[in-house]
Amino acid sequence: MPGGVAYEPALAAASPEFDELRVDEHDPAFIMYTSGTTGKPKGAVLTHFNLVMHAFSSMATNGITGEDRVGMAAAPLFHIAGLSGLLPNLLLGGSTVLAPSGRFDPVAVLDTVERERVSAVFLVPAQWQAIVSVPDIDRRDLSCLTRISWGAAPASTTLLHTVMEKFPQAELSTAFGQTECSPITTLLRGEDSLRKIGSVGTPILNVEARIVDDDMNDVPRGEVGEIVYRGPMVMKEYWNKPAETAEVFRGGWFHSGDLVREDEDGYFYVVDRKKDMIISGGENIYCAEVEDVLAGHPKIAEVALIGMADEKWGETPLAVLAPREEGEPPTAAELEEWCTQRLARYKRPRRLAVVPALPRNPSGKVLKTALRTDRDSGALSIEAV
Repeated sequence: MPGGVAYEPALAAASPEFDELRVDEHDPAFIMYTSGTTGKPKGAVLTHFNLVMHAFSSMATNGITGEDRVGMAAAPLFHIAGLSGLLPNLLLGGSTVLAPSGRFDPVAVLDTVERERVSAVFLVPAQWQAIVSVPDIDRRDLSCLTRISWGAAPASTTLLHTVMEKFPQAELSTAFGQTECSPITTLLRGEDSLRKIGSVGTPILNVEARIVDDDMNDVPRGEVGEIVYRGPMVMKEYWNKPAETAEVFRGGWFHSGDLVREDEDGYFYVVDRKKDMIISGGENIYCAEVEDVLAGHPKIAEVALIGMADEKWGETPLAVLAPREEGEPPTAAELEEWCTQRLARYKRPRRLAVVPALPRNPSGKVLKTALRTDRDSGALSIEAV
């Protein structure tokens, strides 16, 4: 490319001697921008200390060693999962395979896994959905994969079961967190993948977590509240945003904006983003629960739930879905029948819109802000359920 330098000649011309540069561990290392799914992206200032502590903490919690480890960086390097995910391999002296930037190609990823004998890979749910849908996946030699993981966006239990079926030899881990936390805060280890399916696990080493109400009181176990964090992996600040920084650290804890509940064994379950929750007739509707039910429908490839103004109830759920087969979405009657058997009446979608695909940011997260804009502008063709 114009102005670029070829990698191999640049490497050959480089001096083997390193220039010593002293950097304070609490100095900024990266400014990583948040995904902006609920508003404008903000620059999270992550320090060298944040990133090193995150690498060691996630390695210790996940039992990662360097023996025969070949990791694949399939997440984009502008995303914290891609960039921070490289560090354990670098610290352990393992090999890292970089996937090409740009449009995700599931066939190319599987080709690379086979050719390079990749042993560990992290992908977002939309990428895993594309991977397990590759027609010849069952005929490939993917026995090298011993650790697979997902995160950065919700995954349906239907998808997780399919991933386990396609990769029975691999330990599946669920990573949860956010850019501001370097990013992993909780982890569901492989041995719990089936027993606690749907959970995001328990806090990793060096992460303090609480589930609180709006007044920073701890909520009883089993009830829904916002998860807040404290620890050495939490960012220094938002770049040039002192008011937003003060707000997110109110009460001395980092406020995630994620609504979760804790079960009797101390495992966390994400129920929604705080800004995405729908309140209908005074009842809280958590989108993740409804989306998980809808994702199990055989005619639905992907789905997102947003609120829609309603004169009687304030707002009611609108399901925006993409069908598995083009031109063959579920009818309103089929959707109603499916939900009647699986959801309380107030949680069932009252409106339906069919789209070719859900809008996503480059990290694979659904842009509900874009869906709300389309809803308000009339770009969505909405029918009653």
